[in-house]
Amino acid sequence: MKGRLLLGWFLAVWTAFGSDATNTDDRPVVIVVVGAPGEEEYGKSFEKCAGLLEQASREGGAKYHRVGTTNTNATANDSDQLKQILAAEPKEGSGELWLVLIGHGTFDGKEAKFNLRGPDLSVEALADWLKPFRRPLAVIDCSSSSAPFLSKLSATNRVIVTATRSGYEQNYARFGEYLSEAIADPRADLDKDGQTSLLESFLTASRRVAEFYNTEGRLATEHALLDDNGDGMGTPADWFRGIHAVKKAKDGASADGFRANQFHLVRSAQERKLSPEVRARRDELELMIARLREAKNGMKEADYYQELEKLVIELATLYEPRAPKPR
Repeated sequence: MKGRLLLGWFLAVWTAFGSDATNTDDRPVVIVVVGAPGEEEYGKSFEKCAGLLEQASREGGAKYHRVGTTNTNATANDSDQLKQILAAEPKEGSGELWLVLIGHGTFDGKEAKFNLRGPDLSVEALADWLKPFRRPLAVIDCSSSSAPFLSKLSATNRVIVTATRSGYEQNYARFGEYLSEAIADPRADLDKDGQTSLLESFLTASRRVAEFYNTEGRLATEHALLDDNGDGMGTPADWFRGIHAVKKAKDGASADGFRANQFHLVRSAQERKLSPEVRARRDELELMIARLREAKNGMKEADYYQELEKLVIELATLYEPRAPKPR
C-alpha cells in the first residue's frame, strides 16, 4: 500500500539518524501445540513443522512455548498445559501472540476439536480461554476439519487461519508443512519489504498446497482460509492478487488481509528499529488508509483526498527525525 512506500523512505531517514530503539517489550510470543500424531509418518511431519517454527521464533527474538511432545506418556494432558500458558500471558499490550496448532482435527457435524494427548481441545474451550485477550492475536490451525475454529474465534485485532474451508474436509492437511517453511522464508516476501508477513506465508502455503494436488493429479481435500476483519467468514488465497484481496467481503465488511500483513514473526532490521508505540500507530494508520481506499467510490473526490492527506501526513510524521535532546 502507499503507506509502505512512504515508510521505506522515512525509515531510511530514521536509520541515518542512528536510532537505537531495539525493543524487547513488544516481542512476539509463539505457542506451538503439537497434537497426537496417530501414525509415525504424521509424527515426523509435525515435528518438522514445530522445529521450523521454533527456529523462526528464535530468529525473530520471540518468546517460544511448545505444548505436546513425542513421548507417549498416557498421563499427559496437553489441554491443561495450554490453558495454563494462556492464563499466564498478558491480556493487553502491543506484543503479538501467535498460537499455532499442528496436528489432526475432527468434526462430528456439530463440534470441531483438535486432537491432543489426553482430552482433545474443543473450539468452544479455546474461544473461552482467548476471550480476555485484547493484544494482537493470531491463531493458525493447520489441522484437518479446522474451519469451524475460524468462525468461533474471529474477533477484532485477530488473525485466524485455518487449513480447511469446511469441517468436513477431514483428510490429512498439508497446509501446515508449507506454512512453517514460508514463515521466515525471504522468497515468500511478496511485497519485497524485507520481511515475510503472516498474510504472505498464508498465500505462499496455499499456492504450494494447490501445486501439490495438481502435480499428484488428485482432488484437493483442503482449502485454507484467512480472517482478519472480524466477520468470521474467511477469505481463500485465490481471492488475492499479490497481497490484496480483489473480491469484496459480504455485508460491507472490510477485505481480509490488511491486518495479517502487519504480523511478522521475523521482523526486518528496519522494522526492529521502531518503538512499540510508533509501530502500533503506524499499523493503525495503515489500516485507516486501507479502509479509506475501500470507501473511495462512495465519497466525494475532494473529501477522499482531504482525509487521505491527513492520514499520510501523520504517517510521515511518525518517521520525522527528531533532534537529540540537549545534555
